[in-house]
Amino acid sequence: MGLAGRTGITAAIAALVALAAQDARAANGAYAVDAADISEVGSCKVESWMSAASNTDFLAVANPSCVVDPFRPIELSMQTIRGRSDGDWSTTVAPKAKTNFIPTGVGRWGLSAYGGGSFDVATGEALTAFAVIPATFRLSETMRVNVNGGWLWDRTVDRHYLTYGIGFDWKFTDTLQWTIEAFGQAGAAESASVVQPRFQTGVRYRPNEIFSVDAIYGRNITGENANWITIGTTIRFPVHGSEPEHRRTGHL
Repeated sequence: MGLAGRTGITAAIAALVALAAQDARAANGAYAVDAADISEVGSCKVESWMSAASNTDFLAVANPSCVVDPFRPIELSMQTIRGRSDGDWSTTVAPKAKTNFIPTGVGRWGLSAYGGGSFDVATGEALTAFAVIPATFRLSETMRVNVNGGWLWDRTVDRHYLTYGIGFDWKFTDTLQWTIEAFGQAGAAESASVVQPRFQTGVRYRPNEIFSVDAIYGRNITGENANWITIGTTIRFPVHGSEPEHRRTGHL
């Protein structure tokens, strides 16, 4: 790799660390474990979902993102989260940047990195900062394993956590994909459920290149020890004339 390539990677990592600084999800919609892939430069999408818990907690999320190429392809997103926890409502924004270093492929690992933070809209207070390394191993054109490892700083209690996740995606028809994942954070916490493993499984239906919908069951997904039901959608704005995303990655 030449000097320009090394400089680009170094600058990308520096940008991610500058941005990184919890619950902002990855670029996989309402799923928490991210894949190493990013979309094509110039493409955009809007992911949104609503999640309701058995303890009456609630999340409504909108996450627009686009891929730009200032010195290498970077996926930029700005997640807006309206949530209720223990009866209290809050609105949070979470900017994030992600770049891919090793493309995914059948029989080999792909690698990317992302970082970001979250802020309280009402007070402007910085709530969290995070950085994550997603790795993806494609078993076939329709099956893949995603592994995530990272760091989270919860500024509200000034605690640092190691974060982890593993997920499996299986595109079992041309329009349906099943995902199962476990994830969480390791460290000290006042409540045991905060550091207990979290779980989600769901099905994605994608009838065309533009739109998809997810139906997901989750357990303890924000560390509150409750059951969750999530309904999510994604609307995509691909580059004109580009190869369909599912043909590039094998997944929906």
